[in-house]
Amino acid sequence: MDNFSRVRAYLSGLQDRICQSIEAADGEGRFIEDAWERTPSGDSPAGLGGGGRTRILRDGAVFEQAGIGFSDVSGTRLPPSATAARPELAGASWRAVGVSLVFHPRNPYVPTTHANVRHFHAVRDGETVAWWFGGGFDLTPFYPFDQDVLHWHRTARALCEPFGGQSRYDAHRKWCDEYFFLKHRDETRGVGGLFFDDLHGDFEREFDYLRAVGNGFLDAYLPIVEHRRDTPHGERERQFQLYRRGRYVEFNLVFDRGTLFGLQSGGRTESILMSLPPLVRWEYGYQPEAGSDEARLADYLRPRDWLTELG
Repeated sequence: MDNFSRVRAYLSGLQDRICQSIEAADGEGRFIEDAWERTPSGDSPAGLGGGGRTRILRDGAVFEQAGIGFSDVSGTRLPPSATAARPELAGASWRAVGVSLVFHPRNPYVPTTHANVRHFHAVRDGETVAWWFGGGFDLTPFYPFDQDVLHWHRTARALCEPFGGQSRYDAHRKWCDEYFFLKHRDETRGVGGLFFDDLHGDFEREFDYLRAVGNGFLDAYLPIVEHRRDTPHGERERQFQLYRRGRYVEFNLVFDRGTLFGLQSGGRTESILMSLPPLVRWEYGYQPEAGSDEARLADYLRPRDWLTELG
């Protein structure tokens, strides 16, 4: 089996395993699958082909909406936004495989989360011109708890240990804070985690790291779900959750490179936008009451070395 096929097999199985675990954690909801294919044609702006499996769980006991997609797509050319940053990719055909998920819980005390692991390969005239791994996971609480943040980051640091230890964790934690930053709001999207892109060099080592991140996501997230899923809440907390979900929409539609690449390359719109929450609200000039639980969130929405400050 060639290397791309090995990565593809792992990612396809990862989607299955995460779906099974989330269904078990929810207890009621079940994922529905939307399998799709795209045949390359002149109508596609990038000669896009391939397919995938988009799975959505709606109206569960724990998750209001949980989306996880597996895709294996290819193209004969890349959009200008990609080749401007990587001119060596001009004129290359490419193939990318990945798993991406966003889970929006019902209870405002259970954080929203995102994870992604992916592999990219580009060829020109039969020769590989580039390949890399990318991915990570991040956490977006509305009512943060220090013990949850510590568990999240301790899990992230532990999975980095065989791949450079503290130095890799520090680098990818900082990368996460920098990437998931809403410049127009001057705040991070949440309390961070790990983010990496363009990892290449030693294929086996970086593939092992990709698997560590993919496999470690549930270890980081599910204990938080179990601790917070039954926390009492009312309409005030629900309205704050819906308001803060608006920040998630803003980031995904304004800054997220994966969303922009998918739309600009002629990708499948429904699958690309599955990350958006089912319900959301905006409020002009909202200011939380001073000293309230809602006001506490602001202190968590800045780049921080959580394990040093809290651990």
